Amino acid sequence: MRQKDIRPAAAEIEHKGFKFLITDRPSDQTIHVYIQELKKHRVTAVVRVCQPSYKVDELENEGIEVYDLSYPDGTFPPNEIVDAWFKILKKHFHDNPNACVAVHCIAGLGRAPVMVALALIELGLKYEEAVELIREKRRGAINAKQLGFLEKYRPKSRLKLKNGHKNSCCVQ
Repeated sequence: MRQKDIRPAAAEIEHKGFKFLITDRPSDQTIHVYIQELKKHRVTAVVRVCQPSYKVDELENEGIEVYDLSYPDGTFPPNEIVDAWFKILKKHFHDNPNACVAVHCIAGLGRAPVMVALALIELGLKYEEAVELIREKRRGAINAKQLGFLEKYRPKSRLKLKNGHKNSCCVQ
């Protein structure tokens, strides 16, 4: 069995109009197929939460920004990574409300799903609901240590956008 057959397909997770794409890590050999998948989902940014395994030139040539927020495999992100993640999300969703932000780790089952779960929690889901939504499309995602982190995480309104974009309302 080839390695790519073992990993799950890219999974789009959407909640309250925010779209995320969880994938496994591409390589220089698979970057063209990866770019096609990203374009299909209207991805404007790729966040790598693992060590780089490919050159970013081709992604940037397609107008896709790449960010490196690597942290150790099997763990949860430190505060500075979480802060940087939400800055990236606010920028991309403010600039393009229909955008999709892709995030990947090696297999797309640990670090990347944790980052999306954090965003879902900020968007109002309980941690159990966020994990369930992700696991519907990424079976086996999020280990026990990461689950404990998500259980303790408290939202801080990090994805509230102003000027008529996502999650804003007006009472008249």
